[in-house]
Amino acid sequence: MAVDPRGADLKRLLAEDPGGPVVMLNLLRFAEGGRASYEEYARHLRETFLPRYGGEVLYAGTGSTVLAAEDGQSWDAVVVVRYPDRAAFGRMVADPEYQEVTHLRTRALSEAVLQATVPWG
Repeated sequence: MAVDPRGADLKRLLAEDPGGPVVMLNLLRFAEGGRASYEEYARHLRETFLPRYGGEVLYAGTGSTVLAAEDGQSWDAVVVVRYPDRAAFGRMVADPEYQEVTHLRTRALSEAVLQATVPWG
């Protein structure tokens, strides 16, 4: 579930860049006992990588009552992160120091969605 800095999805994200900031939507389902590992990953992100690449957490919260969703589509947590541009996100996930902590995220999650968003004009 880690972002592969050499992967086709990241290459497509960068190639489809409309310019300007990008807001990344993270929908998270924790593995058994995974919340602590994710919190450690999030600490590294907040303290090191977001400041280094100009990112900021806009929202982080625990999933609550599901009002409308298909079966299996409730999430344990939602995190919304803004980066100055897609290239900054790409540089972060390619950073060798970042790669050293991605195992914390991978170990923490049983399922996740990571989706770039484009603002409505």
